[in-house]
Amino acid sequence: MFDEEDLASIREGREAWEAETLDPVLEGYGERQDRFATVSNHEVDRLYTPEDVADTDYEEDLGFPGEPPYTRGVYPTMYRGRTWTMRQFAGFGTARETNERFHYLVEEGQTGLSTAFDMPSLMGLDSDHPMSDGEVGKEGVAVDTLRDMEVLFDGIDLGEVSTSFTINPSAPVIYAMYVALADRRGVPRTALRGTLQNDMLKEFIAQKEWVVPPEPSLDIVVDTVEFAVAETPKFKPISISGYHIREAGSTAVQELAFTLADGLAYVEACRDRGLDVDTFGPQLSFFSTPTTRSSRRSRSSAPAADCGRA
Repeated sequence: MFDEEDLASIREGREAWEAETLDPVLEGYGERQDRFATVSNHEVDRLYTPEDVADTDYEEDLGFPGEPPYTRGVYPTMYRGRTWTMRQFAGFGTARETNERFHYLVEEGQTGLSTAFDMPSLMGLDSDHPMSDGEVGKEGVAVDTLRDMEVLFDGIDLGEVSTSFTINPSAPVIYAMYVALADRRGVPRTALRGTLQNDMLKEFIAQKEWVVPPEPSLDIVVDTVEFAVAETPKFKPISISGYHIREAGSTAVQELAFTLADGLAYVEACRDRGLDVDTFGPQLSFFSTPTTRSSRRSRSSAPAADCGRA
């Protein structure tokens, strides 16, 4: 199916991929284990090309893992480097109650946590604010102060666990508390991993939780991204979300369109600030939903999973 010239071209492409794309990732992160094999103990190679499988319908422009057009994954090592981080959405009542839940989840094998906040916290209100009456500790945990954050993560190693925060208008405050907590514990900021939703454009489109208008909201989002690039390079300061747009009644096509448009808007705003897209781009995360009717009905009870590997 392929002549020698085609195979030589693919071979050269593979060598370039190994040197320029794969090796830097292996050097920085490695792989989870030395050997990968099937249940029948047949060793699985890192990459296969027409040189390995005869008469395969292989297109040269399929690309290599971690390179455009990313048809073979966005990471050079994919699951060999790390599996997906699965997080059960959790948060209720007080910080102490939620901390107990976090410990249970970690003991059961979770490597990531996903924090659900109550409505006052989501809107940046203290629990004793008049507008918080009747909403404190419902549908999520109440976090008002750095002390609440300390209790929430009591006994949890911030340098080892990846933490997701589903919060938007007050996301920078929660993020600041988390970083301050790490500073107090002596955890390097460069070791912090996790995801901050912080998707304000989605709020104006669908979920309707905001404190200030769109333009200053976007400025604050870019402030957060700028800080994260400089201080917490493994932490994703924004999760561009299609989930809530779909929940608000969009079709699957509309969900995708709005999500991509929001992502482009954030990229353009960051570039206007002077940030390098190749630097902040890897810190962008996406959060979307299944598209079937059955999965759409059931996903409210399903565990949340980041569409990234924070």
